[in-house]
Amino acid sequence: MEATTLRKRPLSVKTAAGREGRTAAEAELGEPVSPSARLVEDFYIIVLMGASTPLNLPALRAGIEAQLARYPHFRSIQVTDRDGELRWLPTTVNVDNHLIRPTLDPAAVAANPDKAVEDYVASLSTLPMDRSQPLWEFHLFDFPTSEATSTAAIRVHHSLGDGMSLLTLLMACTRSAADPTRLPAMPPLPTRTGAIYQRPRPSAGVLAFLAWVWSFVVLAWHTVVDVVGFFATILFLKDPHTLFKRVNHAETQRKRIVHRRLSLDDVKFVKNAMKCTVNDVLIGVTYAALSRYHFRKSGETDTHKEIRVRSMLLVNLRPTTSLHVRQYNLGMR
Repeated sequence: MEATTLRKRPLSVKTAAGREGRTAAEAELGEPVSPSARLVEDFYIIVLMGASTPLNLPALRAGIEAQLARYPHFRSIQVTDRDGELRWLPTTVNVDNHLIRPTLDPAAVAANPDKAVEDYVASLSTLPMDRSQPLWEFHLFDFPTSEATSTAAIRVHHSLGDGMSLLTLLMACTRSAADPTRLPAMPPLPTRTGAIYQRPRPSAGVLAFLAWVWSFVVLAWHTVVDVVGFFATILFLKDPHTLFKRVNHAETQRKRIVHRRLSLDDVKFVKNAMKCTVNDVLIGVTYAALSRYHFRKSGETDTHKEIRVRSMLLVNLRPTTSLHVRQYNLGMR
């Protein structure tokens, strides 16, 4: 989940070098903060993870020190050099400052531990991060919920990386259950299917070749339509007001993570029956859930009314055949 928050302090830490000339400390500043990272300066990535075992704080601390905290952006803060340019400044990481044990109401935890965790995670979208230290946190809940024995909410500033690079980094910090000395194996890349990938053999004839060329024409047409729709949305096309459209665009608006468990076997059963993909099934389930929620909350009965709800879906095009995490893919480019 990505959430915005109100910045309570300046974007960066001012250095004395900007006023008194270039110093040795400024000379040691790292690479500049990329333009894409500056665009998401008010965004956090929040990940909720559950474990089947009680919290082992010493093991967690040791693992973070050995893996996560050694990557450049996870041990750097953003500072402004004498020219007003944001840069990454390496700093000393105190892991204990990044491991947070929230103090929750014992009565609320006893009554409904799931809601207690959900309410706390929702509050993270309104709380600023301490920019005097690297911008990542682990919020730990050492009590059982309906789905886990212990829970961790990880909050990372979006400038540290995009979703895919952070997911790859998280996987690189784990080890195989069968062999603790090895990294977990990544699944093989799926075989691409569809007319555009099935170049016909010469013996297939002219019609088969023309059908293959036509698939490129259809792809180009859909691309043009998507690009035109994208720019139309930026310039003048607006969505009608619905329950899902924000009215107050204040950055302090709370964001709530709502999750439900689905059986992967059931998803695959529907996928095979409908001859589609897992993503198609999940999007269909989400569409049906939002539709039912809208009509239940609004009281409307006209199910044929046209309602447009626009969302943004980021698609990763990079291969994930291995977990060799390098510095260049851990920052926003």
